[in-house]
Amino acid sequence: MKDQFNLLPLDDDLLETCVDLFIETFSLAPWNDVYESRDQVAAFFKRHMNNNYFLGYALKLNEEIVALSIGFQKPWIKGMEYYIDEFCVKDTIQHKGIGSQFLALIEADIKDKQLNAILLNTNKGFPAERFYLKNGFEPLADIVVLAK
Repeated sequence: MKDQFNLLPLDDDLLETCVDLFIETFSLAPWNDVYESRDQVAAFFKRHMNNNYFLGYALKLNEEIVALSIGFQKPWIKGMEYYIDEFCVKDTIQHKGIGSQFLALIEADIKDKQLNAILLNTNKGFPAERFYLKNGFEPLADIVVLAK
């Protein structure tokens, strides 16, 4: 049987499954994130979902949610862009091209929504940086990310 991929909007029906996937993925190396509680992560998702510009996706492979993208539509002078805040693929199926297929489905959907770019930040030197570069993302030489 050929694998079936379905791009789904990340909504309340998928919240619990996506929270579990997020914790499961980012608790592992190289991130090794530690969360105070599952409720903390669920609240993070809900804050995103309550944003009027929220745009999130889940990827269903056959009958299982295996990837997610949490983000928002970002206004810009030339229209709207999709900003990915969090993106993950289930650890047991990474390095099989599924993340790239997921990104391609997202790109097609944002074009249908007339969004004209995808933006994101990632940690320099982490595997995610290589993944995004491989999938056509380019570093913006004149942009610096600052925090306070």
